[in-house]
Amino acid sequence: MTTTNSPGYRVPVLNKVARILLKPFFQRLFHLLARIRISGKHNIPFGKPYLVAINHISTFDPPFVLAFWPEMLEAMGAVDLWSRPGQAQLVRLYNAIPVHRGEYDRVLFDKVLGILAVGKPLLLAPEGERSHEKQMHRARSGISFIVEKAQVPVVPVGITGTTDDFFKRAIRAERRLIELRIGKPIQLPPITGKGEERREARQNNADLVMSHIAGLLPEAYRGYYAGSAVDPN
Repeated sequence: MTTTNSPGYRVPVLNKVARILLKPFFQRLFHLLARIRISGKHNIPFGKPYLVAINHISTFDPPFVLAFWPEMLEAMGAVDLWSRPGQAQLVRLYNAIPVHRGEYDRVLFDKVLGILAVGKPLLLAPEGERSHEKQMHRARSGISFIVEKAQVPVVPVGITGTTDDFFKRAIRAERRLIELRIGKPIQLPPITGKGEERREARQNNADLVMSHIAGLLPEAYRGYYAGSAVDPN
């Protein structure tokens, strides 16, 4: 993996302790509220740096993945979470990384590269925001930039059942199925060219990641990538 001036990255001790406590708490909470199904754990490249790329339906997705992923993941989240009561405390306890949507942030990318440089896996949503519906939206190219610099594999993950009404239904005793499907790691093609050609190549790589995620999802979830889903088998 190649990095440029990537700072060292360490999780503060208090946040490590918080994660140890939060993980089983959310596992029990999700088991109480829903039926859980997880498949594809054998595809995880344990002990190595990689990106976990998910479809992003609602605020329930990141805690669901973080709770049930067999390794401890670093995580990114929209900066507005840091000003929402309850969610703000959780993202600070977890030591998540705030992201300003639609902005180029060199400090953020250096931190991300630092995380991968020390061998930690990182969770992100290529769409850059919640879709608030089952259908996937088109990805932004940020994931391609990270892979281009860090040279790490991407593990595509499909999530179903975590719609915005999940909690309301759960407290009415509707224990719906929520599912985490983990695909095989993929290596993105190298980025070549300059200017517009390079930007297009990055977008193509982001779309490729989403096409692999789409292949892990039912047709109703694929949205923009309905016609390009990659068979995971």
